[in-house]
Amino acid sequence: MTSNKDCGHHHHHKRFRPLYAGILTFLLIVLTGSLSVWAILRPSKPKFILQDATVYAFNVSYPNYITSNFQVTVSSRNPDDRVGIYYDRLDIYATYRDQQITLQTSTPTSYQGHKEITVWSPFICGNSVPVSPYNSAALSQDQGAGLVMLMIKIDGRVRFKVGTFISAKYNLHVRCPAYIQFGSRTNGIMVGDNVVKYQLATSCHVSL
Repeated sequence: MTSNKDCGHHHHHKRFRPLYAGILTFLLIVLTGSLSVWAILRPSKPKFILQDATVYAFNVSYPNYITSNFQVTVSSRNPDDRVGIYYDRLDIYATYRDQQITLQTSTPTSYQGHKEITVWSPFICGNSVPVSPYNSAALSQDQGAGLVMLMIKIDGRVRFKVGTFISAKYNLHVRCPAYIQFGSRTNGIMVGDNVVKYQLATSCHVSL
């Protein structure tokens, strides 16, 4: 036997079904529209350039330690005229022969509008960082030859903005080769005691 109370409760839910269906349909339309806009616009990857590197310290000590201190200038250009970029996190560091030789330095969060350029100039350094004997020997040889190739790496998280739609977070990986000629001052500018600034203007590889 069904009570009048149960019948009223059932009628209450039945009356609100069209409202629930309408809300669900609206959300589905908004989601489909946002995904369609995203698929049509398909944002371009930002373009990174390693503009320069200022070397304050870079040496190998016994037995297999590297001490380094750099200031690097990195610029990013948003090539898209319809999509903005949120840089939620960027960690910048240096490697030598795939081995990390500095600590990571984080940049402040920022937003990059359409066709805009953003520039960062962080310091990255490492004090007596242990490296493999092979890399230590290779670095000594490279310094003797006057040319050391480092890799400035940037790992981060970005989001894209299309109108009012903001995407999920994407992993960003940037790799910038830096060729430092320690044996010659002609390619560097002395900016202090044993401090040399190298103009590089090197294009970086960007992956998402």
